[in-house]
Amino acid sequence: MKKAIYPGSFDPVTLGHLDIIKRSAALVDHLIVGVLNNSTKTPLFSVDERVNMLKEVTKDIPNVEILSFSGLLVDFAREHNVQAIIRGLRAVTDFEYELAMSQTNRVAAPDIDTIFLNTSLKYAYLSSSIVKEMAMYGGDISKFVPESIVDIVRERYSSSYNIKANEKGDIK
Repeated sequence: MKKAIYPGSFDPVTLGHLDIIKRSAALVDHLIVGVLNNSTKTPLFSVDERVNMLKEVTKDIPNVEILSFSGLLVDFAREHNVQAIIRGLRAVTDFEYELAMSQTNRVAAPDIDTIFLNTSLKYAYLSSSIVKEMAMYGGDISKFVPESIVDIVRERYSSSYNIKANEKGDIK
């Protein structure tokens, strides 16, 4: 059985992520989408929320499993008997970073390969950071995230805005 991991923070999951997930799932027997719990970042959504969002948007892809992890990706990969790590590339700058990471992972785990997938051109500009910035200012994010995620992201920013405004005394 060919198994691969597509790791990321997915904060939130975008249509670009979903494109890579679908394409990767077509290449392997079993795809684990690994949701990173990165203690150095403050995510918009908790790990459990991100896992649940991904489970919702991938529920129709039978060979996809959503799991969270922390620590080294190669340790997580070994724990799940994975042969390959999938990484999406949007631009040359992505490649430079991802190449260094894949070479480091290869030294740490010579039995695990990295597969790079070019992002579809229609999502080459898209990142979770762009989605969050658009949502923060009330922009339309429906062209960037799966339909079931739009209201969740909007609600998170709406409640965050109301809390900050209330702290300043702008809301009674």
